[in-house]
Amino acid sequence: MEDLTSQKLACIIARVLDDKLAKDITILNISNVSSLADFFVIATADSTPHVKALMEEVKDRIKTLFSRLPARMENDAKNRWNLLDYGDVVVHILHKDERETYAIEKFWSNAFSISESEWKEASKEYSQYK
Repeated sequence: MEDLTSQKLACIIARVLDDKLAKDITILNISNVSSLADFFVIATADSTPHVKALMEEVKDRIKTLFSRLPARMENDAKNRWNLLDYGDVVVHILHKDERETYAIEKFWSNAFSISESEWKEASKEYSQYK
């Protein structure tokens, strides 16, 4: 199997989220502006159960595909913002209201984003809907 780069992992996570109907999926390359991680994957869910379902799906698929578990998992008290930390890639799954309120992309405006067409191309073999 090919080496799993941070960028490839981010693209595959975006694909998993897309397959489960997450909205407004964004991948930010923050490696040049932060030492926290190399990439953020940010996605919107329509409801609190959707937030949880997306988090569980990412966790399960990445474990199944690559035997990787997140180093940390966090969520707010109302389960409307979930975070999965894979070290080099941090996944933020937010309820649509929190996504608008926190506007993570504005805070990380110096980061480069990976286009949807680019991440879909890079992860096409991982889609459940080939």
